[in-house]
Amino acid sequence: MMKPSRSVGIIGYGAYVPRYRLPATEISRIWRGGLQLEPIQEKSVPGTDEDVVTMSVEAARNALMRSDIDPEEIRAVWVGSESHPYAVKPSSTIVAEALGITPHTLAADFEFACKAGSEAMVAAVSLVGSGMGDYALAVGMDTAQGKPGDALEYTAAAGGGAFIIGPAAESLAEIEGVLSFVTDTPDFWRRENQKYPEHGGRFTGQPAYFKHILNSVNGLLEELQRTPEDYDFVVFHQPNTKFPQRVAKELGFSAAQLETGLLSPRIGNTYAGSSLIGLTAVLDQAKPGNQVLMASFGSGAGSDAISFKVTDQIIERQSKALTTEDYISRRTQIDYAEYVRMRGKITLK
Repeated sequence: MMKPSRSVGIIGYGAYVPRYRLPATEISRIWRGGLQLEPIQEKSVPGTDEDVVTMSVEAARNALMRSDIDPEEIRAVWVGSESHPYAVKPSSTIVAEALGITPHTLAADFEFACKAGSEAMVAAVSLVGSGMGDYALAVGMDTAQGKPGDALEYTAAAGGGAFIIGPAAESLAEIEGVLSFVTDTPDFWRRENQKYPEHGGRFTGQPAYFKHILNSVNGLLEELQRTPEDYDFVVFHQPNTKFPQRVAKELGFSAAQLETGLLSPRIGNTYAGSSLIGLTAVLDQAKPGNQVLMASFGSGAGSDAISFKVTDQIIERQSKALTTEDYISRRTQIDYAEYVRMRGKITLK
């Protein structure tokens, strides 16, 4: 288990979900003749003027409002995503500039499929925990792509969360420990110049998602001498609805512990933002003393399990910015033709 030398926690958090929604029935109508096999209800779709940078800025502004610190005090900005708008140019510098954090700060982009956001968070914990800086911003955000007609198209969505990590004395949720489990498991990939990712079908489940989350969570629980019953909320990466429900059951968590952070049926899989946005939904409802466990998953493959204890400062911070539910409830439904146009799936050259 990894634990920083000085205690740290989340001092501010924020979410962002685009307003556009594509019902899964629309994808079935086009590709399956209306056959009802949808893994989710609908998914979020970014507008034509939205990308990972614009959405990261929005989520980070919410985090700043809840943290009540000067942006210039932030010493690192790390953006985790698998859909950065530039192949060569960091998203993090644009985000830092837009928020007034530059120039005296570290900035970098993280990539580890859907685990990129939690990787950024762990790096922020490490920097603040070492004393190199008092505050660091970690973002997990995606505008995920799925090949037309592929199973991924049903769930590949957009959105994510942002977290400012700082000293535990200022935190709304103290970080108790982190444990990561990583192997070389090629369950999902996209080569250079390949537009859409490929996946290993059923292979993405047992040797990838379940193996890594089970090991990271069980390892962390053992190190902390905890049981699932000790937690009020649990959040897992949500590639669909069934996977997090199954892994929760295998680990011994109840449906009630999982429910608050399970957002995939309503917005789809936000990839690098999936477990992070689930955590923002939990923090919106958490009470002082609540125990929260989050476990991410990234293809390739790995999982970060993180344990949090909510502090008394949560109450005054929750209402300082828009909640995750505010963004999810704000929706405009689109059809498949609008979706194809907005996501650039039809090209003229």
